[in-house]
Amino acid sequence: MSDLIARRHLLAGAVGLALTPGLARAQAGRPKAPLAITVVDVAGNLALTQAAFEAYRRAKPEMVSRFNFTKAPAPELPAKIRAQQAANRVDIDIVLTGTDALAAGIDQKIWTEVALAAGVPALEPILQPGALKMQALAQNQGVIVSFCPAGPLLEYMPDRVKTAPTTAQELLDWTRANKNRFMYARPANSGPGRSFLMGLPYILGDSNPKDPVRGWDKSWAFLQELDKNIEYYPAGTGPVFKELGEGSRDIVTTITGWDINPRALGIVPKEAKVAMLKGFHFINDAHFICVPKGLDAERTAVLIDIVAFMMTKPAQAYNWDTGYFYPGPAVRDVPLSMAPKESQEVIAEFGRPEYDKIIAETPNETPLDADQMVLAFRRWDEQVGGKKFK
Repeated sequence: MSDLIARRHLLAGAVGLALTPGLARAQAGRPKAPLAITVVDVAGNLALTQAAFEAYRRAKPEMVSRFNFTKAPAPELPAKIRAQQAANRVDIDIVLTGTDALAAGIDQKIWTEVALAAGVPALEPILQPGALKMQALAQNQGVIVSFCPAGPLLEYMPDRVKTAPTTAQELLDWTRANKNRFMYARPANSGPGRSFLMGLPYILGDSNPKDPVRGWDKSWAFLQELDKNIEYYPAGTGPVFKELGEGSRDIVTTITGWDINPRALGIVPKEAKVAMLKGFHFINDAHFICVPKGLDAERTAVLIDIVAFMMTKPAQAYNWDTGYFYPGPAVRDVPLSMAPKESQEVIAEFGRPEYDKIIAETPNETPLDADQMVLAFRRWDEQVGGKKFK
């Protein structure tokens, strides 16, 4: 990552030669009239960042008249933007995405190298270590705006599970003795399910955690054995926590945000606890802010100014939200005390003080590359739970 700063200094004066004309003039000043900016969210990120965008509008009314927020399915958006670029009619200004549409857009060459734009701060010195790992996935074509170490964690009800499993074998044994009382969602449709799938190779000591085809022999065998004790797999995450809260399941897979937020919302009882399996690594999750190619210089300059604002500590403090993507800030040294009062109150009541220590002491890993993730999802569907999800 050390070459990122050197590249920034080298390209800052001439970045527009390699990118869109507007990037070279990202600090050129206010537009002729305030702009309406369209933000498309394909990752659920607006739950964290919409307040920060509105803070920018209030602080700089000469730059932005309003933000138009909309949501779209991640698989469809890159092709839509590419078609707009081919027609020279791009009407999407900012995209908030996870690694899925980010990677697809990189492959289709639709994003500007916004991380190298003059006016965007050098990222290596300001990002948390885990966030810096995730930023590398963007290849400078996006800027990480929110960060979550995620999981995989286990969440359980202590009145029904007196001693939580501490190893993978103990979890398997527990499910054999308590059939249909453990649940996780289909990985292709669930953050906690995906985290569990990608985290198992580290827990089980598989030969190559980054290769689900040739390096996950122990994990696939374990998942097939575990499947014998699972009633069904929900198609999304929400039903998992609904069933935990209602008492039809006793242990589920979770991640930091899905532990805190459902308890804050009253879906899961406040007294639910979490546990980690021996050998686990955090599988990081992140959201990125991307700018499509094909926008005019004046508009691009405003967009780069917005990206720079989103990386400031006051803007990052909104990412604490209500624990949805815990902790949330991608930037270093953004304590909870900087967050809005509501965030502070929710996390004080429903957060877990031990998370700070666990996050600091536990290895963290980037998720699978997009192509390997597709292979992992396909194999899970074919060989593990594909006949039992609904």
